[in-house]
Amino acid sequence: MLSIEPQNLAPIASALATVHPATLTNLLQQALASRAADPTAHLALDNRQAVDTATAAHHLNRRPQTLRTWAMRGTGPIRPLRIHGRLAWPVAEIRRVLGVAA
Repeated sequence: MLSIEPQNLAPIASALATVHPATLTNLLQQALASRAADPTAHLALDNRQAVDTATAAHHLNRRPQTLRTWAMRGTGPIRPLRIHGRLAWPVAEIRRVLGVAA
């Protein structure tokens, strides 16, 4: 997430005022399209059966190491699958924990 200090807003606002509205609209549409293309952005639209630890941690607002600890200890709200020694976290279970409809 981009963080902007209050003292830096005035130059940004004046710079945006010089940008043509159509150009600004185009830039915003591109930014939204790139965000929509991110598979971690919309869990409800994710059609995968399972996701990697980093993606699951992102959705659950936890650090990946927390999920690895859950897997090692057998604790936590979700049990991972092990596929060729790697952890895979079921998307249906992540949705269940978060209360997100499929």
